Amino acid sequence: MRRKVNFNAGPAALPHEVLEHASDAVLAYDNSGLSILEIPHRGKEYDAINEESRQLVKELCGLDDDYEVLWMHGGGRLQFCMVPMNFMSQQDSAGYIVSGHWAEEAFEYATHYGNAQILATSREDNYNHLPIWPTNISKELAYVHYTSNNTIYGTQMKETPECNVPLICDMSSDIFSLERDYSKYSMFYAVAQKNLGAAGATLAVIHKDLLQHSRRTLPPMLSYRAHAEKDSVLNTPPIYAVYTALLMLRWTKAKGIQAIEKENTEKAKLLYNELERNSKFKLTVTRKQDRSMMNICFTTKYKRDEKLFLDFCTKRNITGITGHRLAGAFRVSLYNAVQLSHVKKLVQVMQEFEGKPTV
Repeated sequence: MRRKVNFNAGPAALPHEVLEHASDAVLAYDNSGLSILEIPHRGKEYDAINEESRQLVKELCGLDDDYEVLWMHGGGRLQFCMVPMNFMSQQDSAGYIVSGHWAEEAFEYATHYGNAQILATSREDNYNHLPIWPTNISKELAYVHYTSNNTIYGTQMKETPECNVPLICDMSSDIFSLERDYSKYSMFYAVAQKNLGAAGATLAVIHKDLLQHSRRTLPPMLSYRAHAEKDSVLNTPPIYAVYTALLMLRWTKAKGIQAIEKENTEKAKLLYNELERNSKFKLTVTRKQDRSMMNICFTTKYKRDEKLFLDFCTKRNITGITGHRLAGAFRVSLYNAVQLSHVKKLVQVMQEFEGKPTV
């Protein structure tokens, strides 16, 4: 069967070589006589996967042993809970930059555990631009949390902001998509199913100083410190998801983040230029400097063209461009594994659609 051109927002496209290695391992993993689905999580095979993957994260991020690298269950929403549970007591305050739906959910979850405050938001404009980063952040805050890329509304904070308290970032949809100074963060985390691999695992990277300042006594499964003490094997880890992430980390290292950023910039520029030129479409993010390289959101200028364009793409083997249910219209996700040739095909289809009379 011919593979589709995949612009899904997550689970997202994976490189062909990663899919090949991952599928081979299901039948037989590394001469073990077992499937990757069967190897013990406390055996030598998984020990090697766990260790290599965590070391590769540090290498790609330019971090030393002052950071713990954890593989977690539960997706982003569990992190929305665990961050305030671990690092904000009921007497503490923490600041949140609310720049999109997931940033807002992170804030709302935090309100259950302490005094979470919104420091800046663009909610009043339906998140069609980034909020202005505050300049007067109180040193009394336990931490400041923000989301670097907003998948639903198509905005991205590409530069690391200055912050005088521990800085925590949800990088779920743009980790390793561009060069950044990861040492400026006390913690960052990312779900795997966008730039890191398959759904089922979440990466959390935490500075040891922050780990030592846990604000509550928690059950081990909800304690980052407990997970770190057990090298991410506090309970049975999602072995296959972590292995797929390891394959993606190897692929990322081989390609190089500088080269990945260059290609991502080219892909985004190509599509944005076409959307600005094409008479059938309209971009939804108002400020160019706020536009995401990962998730490009747009509408048709006329509502009647939405289904026509979706059907037009489907017939041409293009999938995954429907917008999130909260935003509607269209969203094209250009994660690291999406090929430039696929973006060129989409642009060609858009140009073809522009010349098609509206029925």
